[in-house]
Amino acid sequence: MKTEQLRGTEIERAALILKTGGLVGIPTETVYGLGANGLNPRAVEDIFRAKGRPQDNPLILHIPDPSWLEWYCEDVPDTARKLAKRFWPGPLTMILRRKRIVPDVVTAGLDTVGMRCPDHSICRAVIRAAGVPVAAPSGNTSGRPSPTSMADMLEDMDGKIDAILDGGDCQVGVESSIIDVTANPPRLLRPGGVPLEELRAVLGEVELDPAILRPMGEGEKPRAPGMKYRHYAPKAPVTVVKGSPARSAQYILDHIDHSYWEGVICFDEFADWYPGHPVERLGGAVDCWENARRLFHALRAMDEAGVKRIWAQSPGTAGMGLAVVNRLDKAAGFHIVEV
Repeated sequence: MKTEQLRGTEIERAALILKTGGLVGIPTETVYGLGANGLNPRAVEDIFRAKGRPQDNPLILHIPDPSWLEWYCEDVPDTARKLAKRFWPGPLTMILRRKRIVPDVVTAGLDTVGMRCPDHSICRAVIRAAGVPVAAPSGNTSGRPSPTSMADMLEDMDGKIDAILDGGDCQVGVESSIIDVTANPPRLLRPGGVPLEELRAVLGEVELDPAILRPMGEGEKPRAPGMKYRHYAPKAPVTVVKGSPARSAQYILDHIDHSYWEGVICFDEFADWYPGHPVERLGGAVDCWENARRLFHALRAMDEAGVKRIWAQSPGTAGMGLAVVNRLDKAAGFHIVEV
C-alpha cells in the first residue's frame, strides 16, 4: 500500500478515509497524529499495528469543539468546563470518565478517556466532516521522536497507512499537556503545550505526577499516553546534561569523544563549541517555547547524521521547560548527568 499525500484542502477525502475505517495522518498544533475513527475498534487496533504501540498505552480522542464532550464522557465536572473555556482549542488533554460508547481499545481498559480539541483548523475540519471523534497518537513508529512535519511522518508511516494530510509544520512541537480532572486535586500526567503554571492559574492546586520526572515502576499502569514506555528516542543513545547552560555546555565539551562520531543538541549560544561534530540548535537558553518547537526535529536530524551517541543540554523546568525536560529524559531513558 502506498500512502496518499493529501493537500490541506482535501478535507472531505481525509474524512471519507476515516469514516470507512482507514488511517490518516493529521496535522495538529502540537505534532502530527495518526488518526482513526475512535468509535471503530478495528480501525483503532490498526493504529497500534502501524505504530508498533503497546496495547496498554491509552489513546486520546480528538473532537472539534467542547460540546462533543457530553457524547463520550460521564459527569463532566466544572473543572473541565473551566479548562475548556480557557484552553480549547489548544494543546490540552483532559482525562474524564468515559461513556460505554468509547471502545476499550481506546482507553486500554480504563474507565477514563483523554479528550482534546486541537488548535488547528484543518484538523478540526476533518473531525467535523468525519462526524466521529478521532483517536490519534503521535504519528511516529512507537518510541521514536514525534513528527512535527508531513515529511517526518512519511519517514515512519509511508506504506503503513492510507493517507497523510499536509497542514504545514507544527507550531508547538511537543504533545499536549494531559491533566486528570477525575483526581482531587487535578493531576498533571504529562507536561506539554499548556505549562503547569497556567493550569494552576485557572484551577489553583494541581499535583505533578511523579512519573513525569522518573521512570514508571514495575506494575504501574499508565493513565495517559507517554507515561510508561521509553519515548521520543532517536537511534543513538542520549545523555542529558542538566545544570546552568554554561556549565552543561562545558561538561559536554570536556567529555565528548573527539575520535568518535558523537552529536550535540545544544542552545544557540554554544553551537560553535563543538567543531567536527554534528550540532543541532535548540534555540536560546532562555527560550523554552523555541526549545520545544525544535526538539523533535533535532533528535530526528541526529538519526540522519548517523551519530553513535548524542549529548543534549536541558533547560530548567519552569514554564514550557518542564515539557522539554520530560521529553529529553524519556528520549535518554533517564540517562542524566547533573552538573
